Amino acid sequence: MHDLPLPDFHVADPASTTGVVLQSVVKSFQDRKVLDHLDFKIDRGETVVIIGRSGEGKSVMLKHIVRLLEPDSGSVWIDGEEITGMRKQRLFEIRKRFGMLFQGSALFDSMTICENVSLGLVEHSGLSREEIKGRACDCLAMVGLQASENKLPSELSGGMKKRAGLARAIAMQPDYILYDEPTTGLDPITSDAINDLILKLQAELNVTSIVVTHDMASAFKIADRMAMLSEGRIIYAGSVDDVRHTGHPVIRQFIEGSAKGPLSVF
Repeated sequence: MHDLPLPDFHVADPASTTGVVLQSVVKSFQDRKVLDHLDFKIDRGETVVIIGRSGEGKSVMLKHIVRLLEPDSGSVWIDGEEITGMRKQRLFEIRKRFGMLFQGSALFDSMTICENVSLGLVEHSGLSREEIKGRACDCLAMVGLQASENKLPSELSGGMKKRAGLARAIAMQPDYILYDEPTTGLDPITSDAINDLILKLQAELNVTSIVVTHDMASAFKIADRMAMLSEGRIIYAGSVDDVRHTGHPVIRQFIEGSAKGPLSVF
């Protein structure tokens, strides 16, 4: 499908590289290859938005970054450490540096919002009960939910659940935040509020943000850099301005939402 040559994102020495590096990552499910020798690097402090059609493996890529999935071959590096095959004890330490907003927020229905936000702190922080509650309240205040700490998830709107999920994602004071379709299922106004919140957290916490989305309005607003995943590989990466003005036929078709072009509809 791609007539243009693929860019080379291979990193010569990932052991001496900061940020996230994926090297020749291959992942198949049954007979379908989802990631096909995927190479990509994400620098510390930037917001990278991964775009692509549904089913192309964007969420699969995210899960490899925190080793929720193991590659069939290839390697994943976090700040110079290879997490592929890493012992569980060290892997758990690496994972503490990541927060993740899941597509469905993944809140526990039987727990209050404050308890949901506090969960990682209770399990891993070693803080006192008072310190945990204080940090959870601070995180809820950052996302505008300070009045909802005692509510259950069922009492929240979709946008409020997303914000609660974000509060939980930042509670462990991570270096990296992964966002899996943060605006899916939200109306345009609520989606824009979530975008503003992502920008606010980026500015205030100086985290590295990796966002998976097919919401182009969101992508153009929050990204420092955008990359497109197609047929198991990153076929293009560039600044927001680069993407707006690219002549790459696949990127143009995707950002314009056109049924006509090299990407087949069915």
